[in-house]
Amino acid sequence: MVNFKDIPPEMIIKRLSEELSKSVKEPAWVKDVKTGEHKERGPDDDNWYFVRLASLLRKIAVMGPIGLERLSAEYGGKVDRGSRRYHSSTGSKKIIRNALQDLEKLGYVAKNKNGRSLTPAGLKKLNALSLESLNELKEKVPAIEKYA
Repeated sequence: MVNFKDIPPEMIIKRLSEELSKSVKEPAWVKDVKTGEHKERGPDDDNWYFVRLASLLRKIAVMGPIGLERLSAEYGGKVDRGSRRYHSSTGSKKIIRNALQDLEKLGYVAKNKNGRSLTPAGLKKLNALSLESLNELKEKVPAIEKYA
């Protein structure tokens, strides 16, 4: 049985973002927002919200029960303050909060006392997409067959 941890993250995130774009409606404010204080411009990719949803789902699966503050720190960076030293900055909490609410509506994430955690439906979705990704990877690289 293939696990989502066995497949490169970018393959799963790409597939999952395509799946989520069919079932989640993009908020109206997505076109006008930066993803954090440390960014100077908004995202260039038009599909960035669904990529963030997929990335959040995978991060929750890997890191276990995790809260909003820690997820915000994961998507943070360093603030350019001119000639002064860099300071760390967190990512936008509103984006993460709305994305988590969308994932909860789909039934992939559940709220606990320790933060958000993956539901069995979310794990099933990740493992199904990783199996599809593995089959695609086998077509590209036949030598990977002996490892799977």
